[in-house]
Amino acid sequence: MILDQIIFSKKAQSKGFEKDKTSEKPLRSVLKALSWRVVGTLDTLIVSYVLTGEIALATSIASVDFVTKLILYFFHERIWNKIKWGK
Repeated sequence: MILDQIIFSKKAQSKGFEKDKTSEKPLRSVLKALSWRVVGTLDTLIVSYVLTGEIALATSIASVDFVTKLILYFFHERIWNKIKWGK
């Protein structure tokens, strides 16, 4: 699958240390996604609570938001890491 190759694979032929050190490993992308989602989820939880006045509903909204945006952010990071523009 092409998407799998773009996101998870390292090129078989290394371009040298200078080139390789500019590319992030998937684990770093996961950790960045997790830390950002904690911040984003707290924001969603607070906004949801202010708008609904119900902590249970706000927690449900924040939970779904956490999972979906964590996954989207990870793939977004991996795809952008493969784009050479601006590097």
